[in-house]
Amino acid sequence: MSDNAHPDRHEGFHYSEEDVQREVTELEGKSATAARIFDLRRIIGGLFVVYGLIVMITGITDSRAAIDKAQGVNINLWTGLGMLLLGIFFLAWLKLRPAAPLPLPAEEVPEDRQGE
Repeated sequence: MSDNAHPDRHEGFHYSEEDVQREVTELEGKSATAARIFDLRRIIGGLFVVYGLIVMITGITDSRAAIDKAQGVNINLWTGLGMLLLGIFFLAWLKLRPAAPLPLPAEEVPEDRQGE
């Protein structure tokens, strides 16, 4: 295998262990950030909060005829409140128990970090 075909070499440049470690650390940080951004609790909680507010506003502005149609219960107001509380629950859960970064498989862990 020639020097240029070696996976750690590119046009005569050899990557040092520090460069590789810095790259691994940067990728781990990006992976953890992506995991936090796309956590389903954030998406579900955010949607429930938004839709809950919309349904609550609809319930507040409902006419007497709409309330009478639901046998005197302002169903939009109560459903919106329930959705809002569920959304707040999901967002609080996300805040109190954030997602832990996934561990690297054993074959990808650098030798100096074995056993951590």
